[in-house]
Amino acid sequence: MDIQFSDKTPVERYHLLVQSVIPRPIAWILTAEEDGGLNLAPYSFFAPVCSAPPTLVVSIGQKSAGTEKDSYRNLKRSGWCVVNIADASQVDSLNMSSATLAAGVSETSSFDIPVEPQENWPLPRVAAAPVAFLCRYQQQVDLGAGPQHVVFLEIERMFIDEGVAADVDGRLKLDSELLNPLARLGGADYAALGERMVRPRPE
Repeated sequence: MDIQFSDKTPVERYHLLVQSVIPRPIAWILTAEEDGGLNLAPYSFFAPVCSAPPTLVVSIGQKSAGTEKDSYRNLKRSGWCVVNIADASQVDSLNMSSATLAAGVSETSSFDIPVEPQENWPLPRVAAAPVAFLCRYQQQVDLGAGPQHVVFLEIERMFIDEGVAADVDGRLKLDSELLNPLARLGGADYAALGERMVRPRPE
């Protein structure tokens, strides 16, 4: 089957992408509204792209009405966010936080998602998330007519739950099975880590 993307609508292209580029990691992004309320939303067009400087990238589209998403608006205004990595047990909370709420209504309050303050940082993290990146806005590239905002986030600090990490020969190592990160598939589907396959890298 050979599909010409130029013959497809943007919606059709989107569905082909999200059903084939799987599993995708999820950035569960926490930002602050102007009044101090917290916004929390998941994004699966997300990846690490650089270690020097340590940088994550997330692609943020528009609301269905064509207005800016709260996460993007808050991030541009304040310059700060926390990128939480949920584990599979948090699938329901994360999925609920993707709901479209009225402007200024907090997902953390609406769906009882506890947060934990971070010392010397303007934002809390999701308390139950085993990993969180404390980030500042770095730069962005806008794509398409939407536009789609491809946002680069520089990592200032990182939280790791001690239960998923250990010192191995002087190197901090995260156990992927204990971390069990939640992943996004197509449609309404999510996935847990599943089977792990180990292959030493050839010389």
